[in-house]
Amino acid sequence: MKFQNRNLGPANYESPLQLSTVRGDNIFNFVDDSERLIFDLSRENYDHCLKTGEEPLCLEKSGPRQKLFFDPKNTTAAVVTCGGLCPGINNVIRGIVMALHYFYGIKKTIGVPYGYEGLNPEMGHGFVELTPDKVKDIHQFGGTFLGSSRGGQSVATMVDTLIANEVDILFAIGGDGTLKGVDAIGEEIEKRGAKISVVGVPKTIDNDIDLIDKSFGFETSFDVASPILRDAHNEASGAYNGISIIKLMGRDSGFIAASAALAMPTVNFVLIPEMAFKLEGPHGFFEALEKRLESKKHAVIVVAEGAGQQLFEGTDVVKDASGNIKHQDIGVYLKKRISEHFTHIPITIKYIDPSYIIRSAPANSSDSVYCSRLAYHAVHGAMAGKTRFVVSKVNNRFVYIPITEVTKKRKKIDLESEFWFSVLQSTGQPFFLG
Repeated sequence: MKFQNRNLGPANYESPLQLSTVRGDNIFNFVDDSERLIFDLSRENYDHCLKTGEEPLCLEKSGPRQKLFFDPKNTTAAVVTCGGLCPGINNVIRGIVMALHYFYGIKKTIGVPYGYEGLNPEMGHGFVELTPDKVKDIHQFGGTFLGSSRGGQSVATMVDTLIANEVDILFAIGGDGTLKGVDAIGEEIEKRGAKISVVGVPKTIDNDIDLIDKSFGFETSFDVASPILRDAHNEASGAYNGISIIKLMGRDSGFIAASAALAMPTVNFVLIPEMAFKLEGPHGFFEALEKRLESKKHAVIVVAEGAGQQLFEGTDVVKDASGNIKHQDIGVYLKKRISEHFTHIPITIKYIDPSYIIRSAPANSSDSVYCSRLAYHAVHGAMAGKTRFVVSKVNNRFVYIPITEVTKKRKKIDLESEFWFSVLQSTGQPFFLG
């Protein structure tokens, strides 16, 4: 059993890369399409497959192919960035441009400004040519060199634009909505019988893309958050019954909040979307917070932006341009409710929301390396004619996965996992919360 990636057709052009064709772990060599990596490495899965004769679920190994579908000297590639900002976007853009130019010497690479809007001529954004000289320093800055936007455009119009500009490869850097969008573009391309490869590079600071080890920018996010949590602790401990509330990003998954709390273990409570916690009554959050103040005289609370939405029952559901539910502000709400509840003792509350500072930061060293390697592997797959796939790490190995497989559901924290248990041990918050 394996995830089946799509190919545009036979690969007939020799790769300009001078690599070995001999397989071996210590040799940088071409990868054959038949090479697969097992998804579930557990002994249980091994025993099951051995007993039943079933083939284990396998993923296609990424890397350079000896034969290419596209003739490099006649190939035009485009890069688009969509959705919210995230550390490392510029690193991926730079990596794609450098790989296309220095590895393959392709004809031209163009940048699509302001997300999918840039593929709608009516928006008037135009294109920008991307050269090594133009992108060589952009990794030093956060945000996106190309600009971004939310919301969809007409798929037919975007495909018309790609065909009219003789684009052979489209690299889309974005999260769940972006990946679904580029897959829809790929589907329309197939219907028309065109030969354009579409590639997704998963980008979500929340780390909620399913199946993959992690998305780029995630490590930078809690790296940047760590000193903020340290300073928030200083604020809380500097006052009698001082409380610091820090709201971090995490619309549907609490990976940033949980990881930041582990990275800077001054946090006493972590509230995430996966938890259905209550505020009042026995085993409620207020009870736990009061016990903390009684014993330690201060508390640091990290709350993910999507946490506690069950507390807003009855409010209207509003969606953003990308179709994501716009959550109520749990940070402001929590500050208000704590103030209203603790009238019997003096408290001091400091509320901090560093979300836009974190997501606009440049990538740290670890993410910079990861982004560059993602870019290179994306380029190798595209030049070989693979389409409608994402590139990422699974079990610490780079692989190609069909876009449809990673967009079926969002990855969430398992509240019975070792990871969450580590958070509970670090914070000391009671098990009964959530």
